[in-house]
Amino acid sequence: MWNSRHVNNLSLPLSRRSLLQQGLSSFAGLALADLLHSDNALAGAAGTVTPLHHPPRAKRVVQLFMAGAASHVDTFDYKSLLQKQNGKPWDPGEQVELFQSAPGACMASPWKFKPYGESGKMLSDIVAPLGDVVDKIAFVHNVVAKTGVHSQATLLQTTGFQLPGFPSAGAWVSYGLGSENENLPAFVVLPDHRGLASNGAKNWASTFLSAEHQGTVIRVGSETPIRDLFAPHSDFITAESDAAGLAALRQLNLAYAERRPDDERLAARVRSYELAAAMQLSATDALDVSSEPQYIQSMYGLATEGPGVDDSVINRKAETEFFGRKCLVARRLLERGVRFVQVWSGNDNGHPRRNWDSHENVRRDHEPLALGMATGAAALIKDLEQRGMLDDTLILWTTEFGRMPCSQGSEGRDHNPFVFTNWMCGGGIKGGTYGPSDPWGYKPLERLRSHQVYDIHATILHQLGIDHTRLSVRNNGIDRRLTDVHGHVIEDVLS
Repeated sequence: MWNSRHVNNLSLPLSRRSLLQQGLSSFAGLALADLLHSDNALAGAAGTVTPLHHPPRAKRVVQLFMAGAASHVDTFDYKSLLQKQNGKPWDPGEQVELFQSAPGACMASPWKFKPYGESGKMLSDIVAPLGDVVDKIAFVHNVVAKTGVHSQATLLQTTGFQLPGFPSAGAWVSYGLGSENENLPAFVVLPDHRGLASNGAKNWASTFLSAEHQGTVIRVGSETPIRDLFAPHSDFITAESDAAGLAALRQLNLAYAERRPDDERLAARVRSYELAAAMQLSATDALDVSSEPQYIQSMYGLATEGPGVDDSVINRKAETEFFGRKCLVARRLLERGVRFVQVWSGNDNGHPRRNWDSHENVRRDHEPLALGMATGAAALIKDLEQRGMLDDTLILWTTEFGRMPCSQGSEGRDHNPFVFTNWMCGGGIKGGTYGPSDPWGYKPLERLRSHQVYDIHATILHQLGIDHTRLSVRNNGIDRRLTDVHGHVIEDVLS
């Protein structure tokens, strides 16, 4: 069992005092080599690998999260019965209690579905760009949520628990495997440019794992993509004054560490300072997509010029560029050694709505977001494959739950926690359709063979070479793990 004393790639083979002496002596304005003492600062980061439980098929993960609950029956899970029964009373044979409404009539998808690939997988027009890579994707259509509340369901997908206070899946991967690049974090978060999804930073927290494993937020396309990385511009902050202030901070930290030799938080803080300094060069390079060939930028849906639209207006081209740019940055981070990248589509608030929570109008909300997502995700899959990275990069597409097959009002859909879709690609995953939902898309076709997020997380860790039951940390007297006391690997999707 790995526990809180587990030594992984980011654990430094130095005493706390020697770490501090090497760590804060210079920062943000002095030579990076002097700051990091690169021969020793992260010894083992790329070489001393944590013993794995079995040979891995993947080295890194991308989680594409659709905030607000994307509708499976309007994207990937085609239901001919909805077409036949459109507008007729919906009767699943039991009383249905919905989150926000009473069940309306059976509602066909506003979009047409067509078969794609050799498999003939049916996809909606709004996710048609994924048709080029559909045979590489494993669709799991019988995932079940434990709640229909956004905040709880989002945490469940990101951390494995419905309540706050537990590490994100990305933090667990960082803890278990460490970083492959001493100049970039192991876990990076690319939020929606309009704001954070439900729960905000709790979705990528490290909680009782060391702070170095929490997600580093990068706001792609922002004037300051990484906040507080550089000292603010002012007339009274100079390189000299900045260095003097950090030298004073170093002395305070040394004194603190000597009085509290068992407090590990200071060492984690020093490592974060060192990483921040290293990122001043490395992150800037990773975020510069202008160096990419024009055909790559076009594949991701990036315009040669900005979209030039008011962000209050839903615009297909703008949404495609927003998501595509994050997917391209994700690829650049992955090839530089980042272990886990979380890419978000949709934020918590916004009027008109800027997420997938389509209570009022599924066509208005889903169409631009879905086309943007599908363009970026398809480009990411193609790009990773042509670079020889898809075989050891696992992509997970998820959302907090699905949406109902009946209407809410005349054009919306209410929450459906009873069944929804996840899909995976790359990293030893084989394409296909697994675990069907019922003819309505209301519940799993076979309840006893349904899946929960624990199974998705267990499968991801398995592909990384980790037994999900053995990656645990003792916290408050309990051995905690990403999958709680649940989960099994979905063997059918493994190649």
